[in-house]
Amino acid sequence: MKVRQEVYDLYWYFACERQKIFWKKRNGEAPPWTDDKILQEYKFCNSYRVNDRVSQYLLQNVIYNGKRYSKEDMIFRIVLFKLFNKESTWELLLKHFSDITLKTFDIKKYSEILENALKNGIKIYNDAYISCANKAFGYNRKHDNHLALLNKMFKEDKIQYKIIKCKTMEEAFTLIKSYPLIGNFMAYQIVTDINYSEAVNFKEDEFTVAGPGSIRGIMKCFIDKGKMSDEDIIRYMYEHQDEEFKRLNLEFKRIGNRPLQLIDCQNIFCELDKYCRQAMPELKSNRIRIKKHYIPKKEKINYIYPPKWNL
Repeated sequence: MKVRQEVYDLYWYFACERQKIFWKKRNGEAPPWTDDKILQEYKFCNSYRVNDRVSQYLLQNVIYNGKRYSKEDMIFRIVLFKLFNKESTWELLLKHFSDITLKTFDIKKYSEILENALKNGIKIYNDAYISCANKAFGYNRKHDNHLALLNKMFKEDKIQYKIIKCKTMEEAFTLIKSYPLIGNFMAYQIVTDINYSEAVNFKEDEFTVAGPGSIRGIMKCFIDKGKMSDEDIIRYMYEHQDEEFKRLNLEFKRIGNRPLQLIDCQNIFCELDKYCRQAMPELKSNRIRIKKHYIPKKEKINYIYPPKWNL
């Protein structure tokens, strides 16, 4: 492989600087948390995916909310949340039911609630990434197709039992990906979130999938990948992180004793692609600008992590 050195080094700089911002914000320091003008102006995901706001909401409100759920219900809750990926949509549904479980899942009632929200100008999907929106189940409305998908997966096919029996993350990923409306990227995100729970316990370092944004970042970072796949490149970054931070004299402060995982290294390539749109606009891709400017949130996050990580 042949790297584009300036961008390759920028990958490690970005990972470290974005993590420094995380720690400064968490410690209650006043802004600005960085001298980097691009990081000051635009919104970027955390170096650790689990520290992002939606992931923390999932952990605190969907998975570890103080209630006990069966493994089957937990998997259902996570997949439902992930298809919409929006906190307010979860809370909207929760307001109309005693809880969100397989027992309380009712396609007609869910559809009525979501349709009413749309008629009142309320967004029900997170626009951070675009979920597949074809009419796979014959409905004109995107949410109706997703509700039909949930019914197919959990009520008809009993996918929850199959996921519990999966031995590896890749096996569960392949199973989830086999359904309509779920591509490689979404399936990888879903299986990662399921693995945050106690319903399964897959090894995190065994499998990864390069999403579209990650592939754009890899193309900017590497002049020639040689015989390596995009996933091989992600694994290379995962395996060499400590030596690269050391080479560049970057002090990367982990969360606990946890290094960046494959999913994190994948995500950083996506953020690198965004960062380069401002820092190195001469590196062309099919995206030319960063859409979202950084707007501080008033709500402070009390960060939690899956207990099995032993942080």
